[in-house]
Amino acid sequence: QVQLVESGGGLVQAGGSLRLSCAAAGRTFSINTMGWFRQAPGKEREFVAAIKWMIGGTSYADSVKGRFTISRDNAKNTMYLEMNSLKSEDTAVYYCAARVYGAGTEYNYWGQGSQVTVSS
Repeated sequence: QVQLVESGGGLVQAGGSLRLSCAAAGRTFSINTMGWFRQAPGKEREFVAAIKWMIGGTSYADSVKGRFTISRDNAKNTMYLEMNSLKSEDTAVYYCAARVYGAGTEYNYWGQGSQVTVSS
């Protein structure tokens, strides 16, 4: 089992910045990939960014490319999402997720969610 705890959401003005954190606990050695997803009111959950836990390779949704940066600190078992130049359309509940080795393409574990609200 892997437990994920998020922190760092809040209210920010358009153009501002926020950093989300996701602390992993439990069988962290089994993690292959970690990612960030978001869900806005009335919309489906969408992919934001992902990072390979050991080698650090990253991928981003086109909507956040150049504004958001995903990173991780393996020593702290923590993943981050640095969000800059925030827009009102970035308002959503943000979830971190972990995919373990052997799990295919599905993310197996999810955080509790963190509200990000961008005011225009």
